[in-house]
Amino acid sequence: GGMAAAGLAGSDFSDLREIKKQLLSVAERSRERGLQHSGKWASELAFALDPLPLSELPPPPALTEEDARDLDAYTLAKSYFDLKEYDRAAYFLRGCKSQKAYFLYMYSRYLSGEKKKDDETVDSLGPLEKGQVKNEALRELRVELSKKHKARELDGFGLYLYGVVLRKLDLVKEAIDVFVEAAHVLPLHWGAWLELCNLITDKEMLKFLSLPDTWMKEFFLAHIYTELQLIEEALQKYQSLIDAGFSKSTYIISQIAVAYHNIRDIDKALSIFNELRKQDPYRIENMDTFSNLLYVRSMKPELSYLAHNLCEIDKYRVETCCVIGNYYSLRSQHEKAALYFQRALKLNPRYLGAWTLMGHEYMEMKNTSAAIQAYRHAIEVNKRDYRAWYGLGQTYEILKMPFYCLYYYRRAHQLRPNDSRMLVALGECYEKLNQLVEAKKCYWRAYAVGDVEKMALVKLAKLHEQLNESEQAAQCYIKYIQDIYSCGEIVEHLEVSTAFRYLAQYYIKCKLWDEASACAQKCCAFNDTREEGKALLRQILQLRNQGETSSTDIAAPFFLPVSLSANNTPTRRVSPLNLSSVTP
Repeated sequence: GGMAAAGLAGSDFSDLREIKKQLLSVAERSRERGLQHSGKWASELAFALDPLPLSELPPPPALTEEDARDLDAYTLAKSYFDLKEYDRAAYFLRGCKSQKAYFLYMYSRYLSGEKKKDDETVDSLGPLEKGQVKNEALRELRVELSKKHKARELDGFGLYLYGVVLRKLDLVKEAIDVFVEAAHVLPLHWGAWLELCNLITDKEMLKFLSLPDTWMKEFFLAHIYTELQLIEEALQKYQSLIDAGFSKSTYIISQIAVAYHNIRDIDKALSIFNELRKQDPYRIENMDTFSNLLYVRSMKPELSYLAHNLCEIDKYRVETCCVIGNYYSLRSQHEKAALYFQRALKLNPRYLGAWTLMGHEYMEMKNTSAAIQAYRHAIEVNKRDYRAWYGLGQTYEILKMPFYCLYYYRRAHQLRPNDSRMLVALGECYEKLNQLVEAKKCYWRAYAVGDVEKMALVKLAKLHEQLNESEQAAQCYIKYIQDIYSCGEIVEHLEVSTAFRYLAQYYIKCKLWDEASACAQKCCAFNDTREEGKALLRQILQLRNQGETSSTDIAAPFFLPVSLSANNTPTRRVSPLNLSSVTP
């Protein structure tokens, strides 16, 4: 009954008071049914909006005759439910007909099965045992709920539970349909939207969903864009939600931080997380993501502070265990780190991040078989976890099985088409399999999308060198040198000296003595090529004195940009290089 339509259409946020009413009301209804997370989401969002005067507060949900009949059983059972005595709650709710009591009856049975399964899992031999433990209640629940569904007797909450049961039984297509139906019937219930976020694996699937036209859809789209790595679109949505009046929402702030984390804009993500911690200092959700950022930046004191802080708040939360795991990993205590990721998985076997991170620790400890198992688990939980696919690629690389590598790196690349690390890894695989044309394409593409580790051009140059394509090799080295010098800061880059050495030799072949000696002089600035640089300079002098001038039968060579051949500080000038010959 009541509140079926969420009133406001699509992106209509003109009446924030109405939205606030809807949120308070659905928060209450979620809590009555034991749906803590959806209740929390709605309450947090409502808290970000201005308080309502007494006259405008939403009335409590109206009671039906059936509700009145079930009230005693419901009140008793709910108190057992809140104490996690699920079987006991279900026992007293048998035969209840009202929507609310029936939902609690079914949900108690579902949670009872889940709890038994999790307890079983914790008792099993170790976190890497195959999850053979099943929730025994699921099959019966599915039969009963599907009867009710056919008879059109399920309300929005009932549909949501039916969807969850289907998903747990791996009936993904049916589950998606039911969650979409649930979103139409009760658009305000975040749980159903969130389930859809976890089941929609690509943009195509999203296109074909017929979703209700409600303001909640905006939150859903922003969330799923973040999940699908469509970060530009996600950030636009969140910005428009902030402009619409949700600027105080900690949920939105944390989602924006996660979005920046996903596109590796580390500084931006860190500053937003720091802001979030000021506003919500005891928050634990997303702190694992925050710790990943601190880890990537090697910020030991900050990570240590975060770990101690969360440990004081609640040390038995999966996020806390992950933060502590990251802390030990940064200190290279890999056994301890793996232990904490295992603890996280004992607390919640469905906690995705921990499987992947545990895989990384096993890799560090050179335990490849355990690493492979951990990554496989991660993928079972979420097929979209590109880090797990990438991790599997790395493990098989260590095992010298490039054919397997290729498959896993490909999957990682499909999930992160613009991530240069995946492309370079793919290129290396193709190279090992002697598919050099494919390898070239990968390195070229890695350079084109913005090479994080600045290695793609060197690998491409070395390929050309191998194939005796000296012009293309020279071209790549020149581009590489420009790339490194245009960063302003000279990164400790081993390959800069290699590049200058190759170019010096290339220019000698072309009889371009000035260019050659400029490059040879550069070689003298690096420890590993100093002696060779001196030898090259002597060679150039000797050849010059033999009076050889540039002959005409040599193809027009590439010139180093002026800014680099002179010894002045490099400017951001890039000479036009003809790259048509290298593009795939």
